[in-house]
Amino acid sequence: MPPVFLHQELAGKGYLGNYQRVKMALAPLRRGLPLDEPRERPPSPREAARWIIASPVRHGPQTAERLRRLLDHCPELHRTHELVRQFAAMRDTRDATPLPAWLDHLTNSGLPPLAGIATALRKDRHAVAQGITSPYNSRVNEGRITDVKLQKRIMAGRASVPLLRHRVVLIAHLRRRYTEAFPT
Repeated sequence: MPPVFLHQELAGKGYLGNYQRVKMALAPLRRGLPLDEPRERPPSPREAARWIIASPVRHGPQTAERLRRLLDHCPELHRTHELVRQFAAMRDTRDATPLPAWLDHLTNSGLPPLAGIATALRKDRHAVAQGITSPYNSRVNEGRITDVKLQKRIMAGRASVPLLRHRVVLIAHLRRRYTEAFPT
């Protein structure tokens, strides 16, 4: 039975929902999928990247399980995850001695995007090693630059420099209050 007829029949019996909702409810049945099994939506590429980049201790049990299933399903992502964790271990221990071997692993991973990253990192090998070993970083400055760019985009050139300055200072103040309230 077409969804339009079913919707008309349901509306005649007092159903107040729209046709689109009926159509969406019937779509799995028309494809032969069972309704009693809950289906989980696949993660978006951005979500999967966030799971891979984030430290495993920051994952909740549900996210950890979904990541495990994703990595079991895709060997390329599993290999990428291993390489990201190796780099994170170098960064956490501030030891850049495994960097040349890690770059070789990237090159030989069989994944062209990772091989391209290895080529780019080899050109700035000394800067990467310095970034891994140095306790100093430009995180605060990068955050401020991001704030300024965000405000410029939001205002779309419609405001003066004093207003931009005021908004950036306000955001910095709010960010400082947030970090004091929720220290990491």
